[in-house]
Amino acid sequence: MSITEMASKFIPRDISWLSFNGRVLQEAADPEVPLALRIKFLGIFSNNLDEFFRVRVAALKRAAEINNKITNSYYYESPNIILEKINELVIKQQKKFDKIWLQVQKEMAKQKVFIKTAEQLSQAQLKFVREYFEEEVESSIIPLLLDETRPLPYLRDKSLFLGVSMNKEDWQYETKFAIIELPSRQLGRFVILPSPKGQTHIILIEDVVKVNLPYIFSYFGFDHFEANTFKITKDAEFDLDNDVNTTLVEKISKGIKNRRKGKPTRFVFDQDMDQKLLEFLIRKLSLSKRDSIIPGQKIHNFKHFMDFPNVFKSYEKPIERTSFEHPEFTGKERVTDIILKKDVLLSFPYHEFRPMIDLIREAAMDPDVKTIKITIYRMASNSKIANALVNAARNGKEVTVMLELRARFDEEQNLEWKERFEMEGVKVLVGLPNKKIHAKLCIIKKRFQNKTVQYGFVSTGNINEKTAKLYGDYCLMTSNKGVMADINKIFNTLQKPKVPLEQTIKNNKNLMVCPTDMRIQLIDLIEKEIVEAKAGRKSHIIIKINSLSDKECIKKLYDAATAGVKIDLIVRGIYCAVNQKKFIEPIHAISIVDEYLEHARVFYFYHAGKELTYISSADLMTRNLDHRIEAAVKIHSKKLKLELKDMLEIQLKDNVKARNLNKKQDNEYVSNDNLPFRSQIEIYKYLVEKKMAVEEEGQES
Repeated sequence: MSITEMASKFIPRDISWLSFNGRVLQEAADPEVPLALRIKFLGIFSNNLDEFFRVRVAALKRAAEINNKITNSYYYESPNIILEKINELVIKQQKKFDKIWLQVQKEMAKQKVFIKTAEQLSQAQLKFVREYFEEEVESSIIPLLLDETRPLPYLRDKSLFLGVSMNKEDWQYETKFAIIELPSRQLGRFVILPSPKGQTHIILIEDVVKVNLPYIFSYFGFDHFEANTFKITKDAEFDLDNDVNTTLVEKISKGIKNRRKGKPTRFVFDQDMDQKLLEFLIRKLSLSKRDSIIPGQKIHNFKHFMDFPNVFKSYEKPIERTSFEHPEFTGKERVTDIILKKDVLLSFPYHEFRPMIDLIREAAMDPDVKTIKITIYRMASNSKIANALVNAARNGKEVTVMLELRARFDEEQNLEWKERFEMEGVKVLVGLPNKKIHAKLCIIKKRFQNKTVQYGFVSTGNINEKTAKLYGDYCLMTSNKGVMADINKIFNTLQKPKVPLEQTIKNNKNLMVCPTDMRIQLIDLIEKEIVEAKAGRKSHIIIKINSLSDKECIKKLYDAATAGVKIDLIVRGIYCAVNQKKFIEPIHAISIVDEYLEHARVFYFYHAGKELTYISSADLMTRNLDHRIEAAVKIHSKKLKLELKDMLEIQLKDNVKARNLNKKQDNEYVSNDNLPFRSQIEIYKYLVEKKMAVEEEGQES
């Protein structure tokens, strides 16, 4: 298949990702979204874009340098063409972003909240800013003078910089330039100023520094200053060396340090920056026309706006945005007792995360528990799960943590957790060569009345109490013997990394596991739906995932649509499929972007009326299916299968926050004649009704 033919059948992954980030920007533009959340969505958009340039654009640039058929086929289109499209789309989105921010500021003004620049301060505010600088800021900044004869000082990725132009009146020499790295990491970005009654005035850290430039450079006697912000985004990938004498921990530590040397992939600057300083920076950074050089407004590193001060009075968190206790645990003393009797499905963030913490805490104190094994990808900074595991080790339990050190951008934190765990007697596994461990698993073994009992959980999301309040995920808590047997196979493999995966993770009946059998089983399940459709019988597939980019899976879904299988897809992010004229039943695909991040993965197959349902840690991406350890668990309980299907159908009815996914990638909202139906709100109502029904049954009995 030629690149041209491929481009008509598949949307390049990175172009589709920009379309997803456009949906985030739509939330920031929506006047129905509370103001505080609109600002947060602007921050999320900016943070997403930073990571996109650090990882995806950097990879595309490397691929463009290779420029061969295999590489081009992998990206569905020439990397050079994709890079050109990215630059074009990013500039369009940046212009839209700037318009939204101007409108948001008008809305802020209605609530008497104002961001003040250095030039807009009252005398009392000037005095405050000078004192704040002297007490809090001065010790955290190091001005760096620039010189054509010296290399550019090291500029940290993710940081925000102030480019300063300085001269004196009647100055006969050229303007001098300097750079100041702003201490937003240490001090935050926002400072609340003394304000008139009924108003809130806020100044950004860059303007605090601007006010104090004459003081900072007083030694030189300059009397004229111009200062403008800029930032650079660098290639965040690092290669792990192949030295057999180097441990994975040492390689990752070295790789983190090597990120400092990453090539710039984007340079964003205040469009009012001194032209000579701009040219100097571009030259010293070795940027070319192929790089993303993006002029913008005064404010950059908008990711900090995800943490904008809570100064808005009109937004009260609605009841539908609060978590509640799962009805199976209401009034019960021990989570463990329930799990040993029945399967329980937690739906985050509607249900509280606490039962997962309680399960580990109970195991830590239970004298009959002998071992706890768990996989961890990303944890909260002060993780209660981690503390419970440490307590278990202190209580003499054999605790094994599979800690993925290569979780991107969490490498340093996970290295720190490794050291702490090992100090407390926890056995830490660090994964397999060339395979990230992304499965979310826990298995607890106890010896009770001369028999071994096993129980635990399989989750779609990270075992992280912070993100569980923001991400839509599922967790199956279970003592099903078949599920536990399959989880044991995975941990046996992780503990014997030199044994080939195919020898240990095989013949699974309750888990689909990557990279050994998930792809094969999924394609086989799709094929069974194709057989049913060709025979004129009912066939139906519903898949909810974050991303669909794997070519083999997409082709199989194309085969199913050609055979007439009904296919419903709920894909939050990357979506590379395109409806074809030959499809008897066009693929129906939507994306839901709302206050909660839709993160759960669910696979549903009608399966000749037997209805198979799985929840999964894996997306349908080549990296997940072939290069990671992932797990999808079969749901056995008829009650829980129905619950999952009900929630899928609720999302498929969304006509408020759902967008149609199509080849045009225009992010058009789903529109119909039905009453407004917002799925995240409706799922909350659905789960509350189930809770009330369980409580009523309990009262009657």
